[in-house]
Formats: sequence, structure tokens, C-alpha cells
Amino acid sequence: MDGVPLVLAHRGARKVAPENTVEAFRVALDQGADGVELDVHRTADDELVVHHDADAPGLGVLATLPFAGIRTQRPDIPTLYEVLDTCAGALVNIEIKNLPGDADFDPEHRAADLVVRCLARRDGQDRVLVSSFNLDTIDRLRAIDDAVPTGFLVIGVDPMDGLDVCATRGHRALHPFVGLVGGDVAARVIQRAHELAVAVNVWTVNDDAEVRRFAALGVDGLITDVPDRARHALGLD
Repeated sequence: MDGVPLVLAHRGARKVAPENTVEAFRVALDQGADGVELDVHRTADDELVVHHDADAPGLGVLATLPFAGIRTQRPDIPTLYEVLDTCAGALVNIEIKNLPGDADFDPEHRAADLVVRCLARRDGQDRVLVSSFNLDTIDRLRAIDDAVPTGFLVIGVDPMDGLDVCATRGHRALHPFVGLVGGDVAARVIQRAHELAVAVNVWTVNDDAEVRRFAALGVDGLITDVPDRARHALGLD
């Protein structure tokens, strides 16, 4: 796990193009990103669309709408399938949004089933990591297909506790918010993670000095809004 960290574009190159769009992902890859991070929601007819919030401006809650209507009114909202095609060969971090309180919260975790179904239809050709703040969601995905790598997103959880959860439940990555791994915390977390064979991908890292600090500590991935700047800070261009 040592070496230069992966640079993953947070919702694509969102400082240059509208986030979570095919354009944003294409620009990120053109800038040299190793992959992208995106958010998925289900539609009323079980399509997976890429959008940050459950509620899309001008449309409403995506889970209550058929995909055809979404495509007609908001052609900029891509399907997961379309984004995977766009990002062929690159790593795609698929975040499943599904927390209690979300407008489309689903205690049955159907989006996990749909992600597995989408990947299966593509015959395993994609490089993916599926993450969520909802531990039950990624547990559900592993129960369906434990060959799909999963990551636990944390913001209000001690990252050391998050690592124990990953190791116990078989999740291959921990995604801590950058504010959780300040100071000497990062070194301890990364060292322990690698002892457990768990990758650490920190979000959202936009500061050049922080990019270099995490790289020096051996972090596995940096999720950033500015993939071009991150690459420059790492001396990759």
C-alpha cells in the first residue's frame, strides 16, 4: 500500500464542470485523476442515477420518479452505467447515499442490490469501490457479493473505531473526513489500517500541504475537488 496515493476526483472535476456529470468525470480523467468518486440514488423503476442529493432541483425526490421522466427533464443527470462507461479503466468510488433522514432512505438497502446487479451486467469489467456512511448498506452489499470491494465512510466516528469495524466486517477501505485525521492522528490511523490490510482514502483534501502530508504518511487515496492541483502537489506533472 506504500507509494504515491491515488487521486480520486470528488464528484468529478467539480471546480471546472457541473459535479456528478459525465463532463465532470471526463475532465477529471483528462486532468490525470486515477479515478472518480460519485453518488448514486435509485429511481422509482430501479435505475441508478448519479446525483449528490436525493432531491434534484426542478424534479423532486429521484426515488419517486421514473427514469424516463428524469432523463427528459434533466438530461445532465447520468446513469451509473453511463458513468462506468465513461470511466472505463479508472477506479470508480460509488457512494450509496442511504442515511435515516434522507428523503429516499430505504431500510431494505435496495440500492446495494441494484449496484451489484449493474456491475454483474457488466461482467466484472469495472474497477470499483462501493462506499457508504450507512454500515448496514455496505454490509448488505457484501452479503450479496463479497467480491465487490467496500469502504466505510466516516465523519462522526473515531477513525480507529472505524478501522475495527472494517476489519471485523470485511470492508476493504476506510474513508475518513479530513478533519478526523489532523495532526498525529493520521499517522496512527494509516499505520493501523495497513496492519489490518485496510486502505485509507481521505476526503476532501484540497490543500497542497495536506496533499503532501498525507502522501508522506502513506495514505492510499486522496479524494479531492481539484485533481489537477493534487497531482501537481504530488509532483506528478
